[in-house]
Amino acid sequence: MSNRRVVVVGQGYVGLPLAVCAAEAGHRVVGYDVEPERIARLAAGDSYVEDIASGRLRAVLADGSFRASADPGDCAGFDLAIVAVPTPLRDGVPDLTYVEESAAMLAGHLVPGATVVLESTTYPGTTEELFGPLLEKGSGLTAGIDFHLGYSPERIDPGNPDWRLENTPKIVSGVDGESLAAVVDFYSGFVRTVVPVASCKEAELAKLLENIFRHVNIGLANELAVLARDLGINIWGVLEAAATKPFGYMPFSPGPGVGGHCLPIDPSYLSWQVERSLGYSFRFVELANDVNSHMPDYVVRRLTEALNSRRRSVNGARVLVLGLAYKKNTSDTRESPALRVVELLSKLGAEIRAADPHVPDDFGAHPGSPLAGVERVEASPAELAAADVVLLLVDHDAFSVEDITEHASHVLDCRGRLRGANVELL
Repeated sequence: MSNRRVVVVGQGYVGLPLAVCAAEAGHRVVGYDVEPERIARLAAGDSYVEDIASGRLRAVLADGSFRASADPGDCAGFDLAIVAVPTPLRDGVPDLTYVEESAAMLAGHLVPGATVVLESTTYPGTTEELFGPLLEKGSGLTAGIDFHLGYSPERIDPGNPDWRLENTPKIVSGVDGESLAAVVDFYSGFVRTVVPVASCKEAELAKLLENIFRHVNIGLANELAVLARDLGINIWGVLEAAATKPFGYMPFSPGPGVGGHCLPIDPSYLSWQVERSLGYSFRFVELANDVNSHMPDYVVRRLTEALNSRRRSVNGARVLVLGLAYKKNTSDTRESPALRVVELLSKLGAEIRAADPHVPDDFGAHPGSPLAGVERVEASPAELAAADVVLLLVDHDAFSVEDITEHASHVLDCRGRLRGANVELL
């Protein structure tokens, strides 16, 4: 059913695509966010999320189906609300402050018959044991009786041109049958495949399983990369050979670490809950955390060894860092391992220049940032040639493979993208 009043709380990588798709499906959507700068850009038709072109944003603004607001009063009268806010870790403990604040705000506008859906990644039980009770407390209504409540984990992959919100199967759940039906009805309006599951806890754990699967396998690839080099084996050749198996194997590649919200943070939600509820550790997650979190240190060690082999010290060496985002072809720097690499190299006295065509030049310019004092440049032939070593951390398509291999005197490639006499692979 279209033409409902929808509120999407949080206008980031998850919330903005959801809000625009809902508006395009015929709903009247308010994109709510507490950051005035975001709201101003959205109101001007300027999208800061790669997955939503500014033209799409301007179209839904022009026809009145979408508006951005930082005023909680504009959320009043909603038929359906979706919460897509960050759920960070603070000192290893899940911080659900944004979820709690969203629930308190929406509770003041909740009316009988409305539907509220949580999309933020979190530990099993959050929807029914924290989010729902906060809505009930603030509204005086009861979930499953007076209003519908559900959970539907986001599956956004920033910068992926093939899999978008519209064609990625969407897991949905509800606290009861009527809630599930309401959630299914809404998402079916703009998502091709909706996958109902039996409970909110199953949906919450399914999201964590997806992220843990990737986290653990990337950790395996990273540890193998370290071991293979010590054994004198080319890990990239091993990975290419193994990937030819058409069954029972899925390729994962090593790199300088993991970034974004999904891998460095989300698996720890389940590890924390297991420890708190059951009293024992989730060893796979903890091991993957240990391996992946130390990859930036390994990258710096390899770069230091590369310079030493050429009778150069890292102190005073000119290092050109290619890529600051956590993944290729996006501007997403959340938990990016590149920032940790830059920080470590800076402490060792390296003279760092950084190139990333997707990340704004003023990002990280404030005091205390790992990028403070780092000169932002283009990956031009002149910059490549002037560097004592080029460090490829993110293989953006915008970087010219030919220019790098032709003009750089030495390259440490952390993505297995380059080949040549002057290229050293991670």
